[in-house]
Amino acid sequence: MSSVEAWDREVDVVVVGSGGGGLLAALTAKKLGAEVALLEKSSTVGGTTAVSGGVIWFPNNHRMAEAGCSDSREDALRYVTRIADGKAEDAMIARYLDEGPEMVRYVEENTSIRFESIGTYPDYHPELPGGRTGGRSLDNGLFDTNLLGEFKETLRKNPTTGRVPITIPEAMRWGVFWNPFGFPYKEIAARAKAGIVHGGASLCGKLLLALIELGVRPELESSGVELVTDASGAVTGLVVERGGARLRYRARKGVILASGGFEWNDALCRDFLAPHLRHPVSPPHNTGDALRMAMSVGAELSAMNEAWWSPAIDIPGELYDGTQLHRCEFSVRCLPHSMIVNRRGKRFTNEAGNYNDVTKPFFDHDPTAYERANLPAHLIVDQQFLDKYVFISAVAGRPVPDYITQAESLAALAEKIGVDPAGLEATTTRFNAFVASGVDDDFGRGWSAFDRFYGDPRSTPNPNLGTIEKAPFYAIPIHGGAMGTKGGPKTTIDGQVRRVVGGPVPGLYAVGNAMASCMGHGYPGAGVTIGASMLFGWLAARHALQPSS
Repeated sequence: MSSVEAWDREVDVVVVGSGGGGLLAALTAKKLGAEVALLEKSSTVGGTTAVSGGVIWFPNNHRMAEAGCSDSREDALRYVTRIADGKAEDAMIARYLDEGPEMVRYVEENTSIRFESIGTYPDYHPELPGGRTGGRSLDNGLFDTNLLGEFKETLRKNPTTGRVPITIPEAMRWGVFWNPFGFPYKEIAARAKAGIVHGGASLCGKLLLALIELGVRPELESSGVELVTDASGAVTGLVVERGGARLRYRARKGVILASGGFEWNDALCRDFLAPHLRHPVSPPHNTGDALRMAMSVGAELSAMNEAWWSPAIDIPGELYDGTQLHRCEFSVRCLPHSMIVNRRGKRFTNEAGNYNDVTKPFFDHDPTAYERANLPAHLIVDQQFLDKYVFISAVAGRPVPDYITQAESLAALAEKIGVDPAGLEATTTRFNAFVASGVDDDFGRGWSAFDRFYGDPRSTPNPNLGTIEKAPFYAIPIHGGAMGTKGGPKTTIDGQVRRVVGGPVPGLYAVGNAMASCMGHGYPGAGVTIGASMLFGWLAARHALQPSS
């Protein structure tokens, strides 16, 4: 926190971070007539949003009817309140539900984005009161990066799926989760070669294009490091580091922090998350810059022990932005002939559940042994799996990669990976009995419509269950990772940062993973992370530019 008299640049609004929330905040401010500076710490635009599926989640969105789906605010409120588990303020939940559909319309009216309601993509807990089996998640389609001109190469791409530009509705039609060789390879390869992207890269590309057309150019490799305040404590600007120099940006109307969470900051993870998060699946630039700056002006914090959890898998030596890439594991664990076990050889979670809730049991603490009972953990499949599907990067008929452990018996596999052989064999026997009945009596795998979304419909009576009995057997370590952290400064319903004492901080806003999540303990459905980021980016920009603000 500092006070300066001389400025290197003066604008109305400074936006820190170029994910979905930052891009929409900048676009909204520009549309309202503001002079905008859009800063990005890395050398590419898009942040965590760009490597995501690019879906947003909003009940009562105007595209639902096209997909044959209906909704109500009452059902949505009942559902989200249950999911938040008492850890989110009622006013923030209401703001999300009431303003979200309007934000979706605004985006379509002011960009080339046309959302498609995914009619069969279930909420993450669709069977809970108010849940839905489809319609609330919106896909944004494909994008031609050539439209960005000189900025084409600055758009961040997904390191694992970026070479396969497929929309989620297409993936569902082609059954790519359970039929990985069933989509038109030549067509998709041609798309990739032509510069077409999907998911989060598409979403960010379209927002970036709208900004470029308005004359806003992202300032890359520019890190926000320190807030500037006046004598009253109002935020009036930002100190920016770029190329070894420190520049001072004046923000006449406000600074909007949209630079992500703190999942790549070892010290903050150690202090606030248990156990220490070591496998974040986001780009490695989310080091808590916004959190640190907000704390410097007395921000009130919340949800600091929460994250958007996800199982993660590493392929040794696979790098992204110079660091080990941690892959989010979406589908292998959901398919038949797979299971996750701890070092005792026991299952401990519904492997086919949504990634956020599947991961929480990874961190269970055994008070007697005083250890994390389910760490380390392994994902195990048999040859039946490899005959039908792709195991990370292993394909039937090709040599199995070295990072995957294999053995001719379960006992031998257990010995190799440090798992109790007797425990693994007993668990497998019990698991195979569930396959025969179609009912997982231990964790309910395949009961929920969400589980079945990622299952194999050819597998009956349960699309998520298949025996593990055909040698060879295969295993890979699977970790408790996260897409981003949820903790940060509490905000008003317009994204203005709140102090511990004294009300909101004039001139300071936080959105996305830079703010305390409006969803509390839970994760209602695919796209709520980006949805919240974009919504509060939109709200923050509008509030900052109100005549009275």
